[in-house]
Amino acid sequence: MPTTVDNSSTPPATDAPPGLPAGRSRGRRQLRWAVPLLLAAVAFVGYALPPYVTLDPGRSRLPVPQDYPQYYPLLVAHILFGSVALLAACFQVWPWFRRRYPTAHRWIGRAYFFAGVFPAGIAVLGVAPLSSTGFVSQVGNTMLAVLWLATSIAGYRMARQRRFVEHRRWMIRSFALTTSIVLNRAWLILFVILLLPHVDTTYGGDQDAMIRAAAGASVWMSWVVNLLVAEWWLERGDARRRTRRTGQAAGRRDTA
Repeated sequence: MPTTVDNSSTPPATDAPPGLPAGRSRGRRQLRWAVPLLLAAVAFVGYALPPYVTLDPGRSRLPVPQDYPQYYPLLVAHILFGSVALLAACFQVWPWFRRRYPTAHRWIGRAYFFAGVFPAGIAVLGVAPLSSTGFVSQVGNTMLAVLWLATSIAGYRMARQRRFVEHRRWMIRSFALTTSIVLNRAWLILFVILLLPHVDTTYGGDQDAMIRAAAGASVWMSWVVNLLVAEWWLERGDARRRTRRTGQAAGRRDTA
């Protein structure tokens, strides 16, 4: 993801405290979400990765089909490369980091794509159709993998063509899909809590069926909601820039 900073995407700070430069004030405000984001990513990777570093199928948190020997190596590859993508993404969406360290941004971007999203996305295409939580999860995870690859490839191509505004838009979508795995766990817990009182009625006492339903819903919600939020964020930024340009044009007319 070799790129430069899209300065037009970040509105100028106008509320810097007296004596504090606007850029430094903006950077400190960004820490309020950048640091928690990075800590959440590190915590998630610290939880998800260790069982697979040993390469022992017996420690897998997901059932390993005995009749599909490629499943476990693909699963391990997806988790390893996906961990790289998740950690790298936290730095890539941090505006202060992009401005302060543009060279690091480019190299981490390459790692995000070539050592993260691309191999992880290819690997999960061999895993998602065999999800143990049923057909709904299988379709949802497969669609997620396809869109993850598509948005990331589009973002990389835009960077190569030096079309940095489009690059930023596509990579925000890619980031939304990258972080869906973290939100998936939150949605799963929520749906299990909501469905648990209905195990005996709706699911005839079959707790496994209830968990499959909750897992299927969480898969779809995790990436669909993330993409919707990303699109809202992009449209919000576009509206602000249009308003700013209109105000600047009006100001020029008034002073002409």
